[in-house]
This record gives sequence, C-alpha cells and structure tokens, in this order.
Amino acid sequence: MNDLQRQLEAILFVADEPVPLTQLAQVTETARDSVLEALNAIQAEYEAGERGVMLRDIGGGWRMYTHPDVAPYVERFVLAVQQPRLTQAALETLAIVAYKQPVSRQQVAQIRGVDSDGVLNTLETRGLVHDVGRDPGPGQAVLYGTSPVFLERMGLRGLEDLPPIASMLPAPSVADELEP
Repeated sequence: MNDLQRQLEAILFVADEPVPLTQLAQVTETARDSVLEALNAIQAEYEAGERGVMLRDIGGGWRMYTHPDVAPYVERFVLAVQQPRLTQAALETLAIVAYKQPVSRQQVAQIRGVDSDGVLNTLETRGLVHDVGRDPGPGQAVLYGTSPVFLERMGLRGLEDLPPIASMLPAPSVADELEP
C-alpha cells in the first residue's frame, strides 16, 4: 500500500459520510485520476483479502462499510455495548420534549437558546424521541415527542408519571436574583 492509499484509507476511516472524490483530491493535494486509481486499488485489496470492511463509491462519494458477511457479529457487538450517557445538552433537550410535546426543533432551540438539531438527531437515533406529526402552520415543521423507549428507560408507565415541573424550578425569589 503506497502513501496515497494510506492517506485515503485513514481519511475514509474517520469520515462519517461518503467523501466526494474532489474533496479527497483536494485534501491529499493529488490529481483526481490518481486518487480514483488509489481508491480502486484499496477497494480491490479489500475484496481480494476477504476483509471485514469494504470500500464503496456510494452517495456521491467514497466510504468504508462493514462487509455484509460479518453483519451478524457487528450487530451483536453494537447491541451488546452499553450506550454512553447522555450529555447535559441531550438531557435538557429530552426534558423539553418530554414536558412540552409535541414540540418542533425551532421551539426546542428557542427554549434552550441554542441550535439543538444535532442533539435531537442523537435522541432520535437512540430511539428516545420520534416524529409525532406535523405543525399545521407555515412550513409544517416536524413535531417531536418521547417514545416508548423513553418511558421504559425512565421507568415510567406514561407521561403522567413525569414529576411536576414546578417542583424542579427555583422559588420565585431565587429566580428574581438570577435575573441580570
């Protein structure tokens, strides 16, 4: 394996979406034809070596994938690994969805004061929130609510088992002191 192939393999290893040929050529400061030749060589090497990973040109770019033959083992591993704890941002966002549902991404962002798209995507990927409909207003924004997985993980029979939000807020006198 030559230096260009090693560089491309490393870049594709860390990429979380297909990387276009043009971008790979720019990053490696190499002609597109040379990059394509190197990618094809890596792809052939993976196929010939019956490896657990493969390289594919898909979705307008190149990406590494696990080989379909090892899918049952990869699935078993992924399901066995405990999911990492939620970040503070994820917990805040999850609380907003739980107490305000159905709620749009924009409403969550307004309450948190920051863009929460990435956090909502993570919560959706983990199955804690899901699409529960569309806002009838302009743009018909997707509305989110908590899922049965959320209830299970929180040990709740239903949303009515959520603790009252008032008990978690500071007393009015404390809130006044917090104001700038």
